[in-house]
Amino acid sequence: SMRIETDVKLDYKDVLIRPKRSELKSRSQVELSRTFTFRNSKREWTGVPIVSANMDTTGTFEVAEVFDRYQMLTACAKHYTKEDWVKVPVERRKNMAISTGTSDADFERLCACVEAVPDVPFICIDVANGYSEHFVHHVRKVREKFPTHTIIAGNVVTQEMVEELILSGADIVKVGIGSGAVCTTRKQTGVGYPQLSAVIECADAAHGLSGHIIADGGCTCPGDIAKAFGGGADFVMLGGMLAGHDESGGQTIERDGRKYKIFYGMSSATAMHKYAGGVAEYRSSEGKTVEVPYRGPIEKTIQDFLGGVRSACTYVGAAHLKELSKRTTFIRVTMQLNQVFSQNEVAHRVPDSDKSKDTAGAATEAGEAAANAPAVPSDGAGAAE
Repeated sequence: SMRIETDVKLDYKDVLIRPKRSELKSRSQVELSRTFTFRNSKREWTGVPIVSANMDTTGTFEVAEVFDRYQMLTACAKHYTKEDWVKVPVERRKNMAISTGTSDADFERLCACVEAVPDVPFICIDVANGYSEHFVHHVRKVREKFPTHTIIAGNVVTQEMVEELILSGADIVKVGIGSGAVCTTRKQTGVGYPQLSAVIECADAAHGLSGHIIADGGCTCPGDIAKAFGGGADFVMLGGMLAGHDESGGQTIERDGRKYKIFYGMSSATAMHKYAGGVAEYRSSEGKTVEVPYRGPIEKTIQDFLGGVRSACTYVGAAHLKELSKRTTFIRVTMQLNQVFSQNEVAHRVPDSDKSKDTAGAATEAGEAAANAPAVPSDGAGAAE
């Protein structure tokens, strides 16, 4: 019968990280790289555990090229074929994932891609609702076929499902339902779970089995990434924060002298018309399509959010990203930011003559704009659909 759980569940916006005494002199002393050994594949991976979402406009080979320079991962969109994959330079493949759904056609394409580029170590099996028996069976099937690949599977938001997926062969469980910027699951279905609590609870379950999780969706600014890591996430996946750049897919539109790029959820009408010939009559679209102001090269945004996470580590005295969750105390708050001048912000403009010299200045622009945006509505920001 119906029941109500009354414990408080939290989103990133409901907390701040309490600062603590630190012996670190500078942000440059913080090591963001981590080394993981995965439970089922037994493989080891070393890198900065931030992942570009497997969406059409963020899981692109162009994003992967830049992410690889920072040792970050890209979960590539599932529409790439084996012909596309074989063109990816060999040295870049170790930081990429081949994405797939659960249909027979998806499985065939996955097998063809893995056969063509067996040195891509990650497989990302992604569905909007990771609670179906069919999904668990599919994870088992992929694990049997590819015993030494590292499998990412999701999305779920509760402990029992994290455990079931890990025991069925997943190495990394993707956590988040309804928190993505272009996700409308909460609006369409009333289903979801506040993202920070989902991360804290699911990380606890996964770590108890020597598994790992990805916090997927809901990050609107660099501080949210720090909170996800503080809550125990092993990896953080970004979608909306990476949209609108040169390397992001999606068409560019110009209106009134301003440029925008199209960004859409992977169960939006846009995506379904592109891949499934339209929205089937028995379902509704659970994603939306938005125009994101054009933000230039993605490198500036990367430097901005890596700087934010490094700084969070110095505030709590964590010399390594691994220590951040051990040193995190969250305090509940009713307000994140002082909004008094939020309507009056001046974007930092770099004079043309200074373009070559500028490395840090403009990098803060996008992050501050995101952080100072009004609190995100309940169908939040990030990648999860």
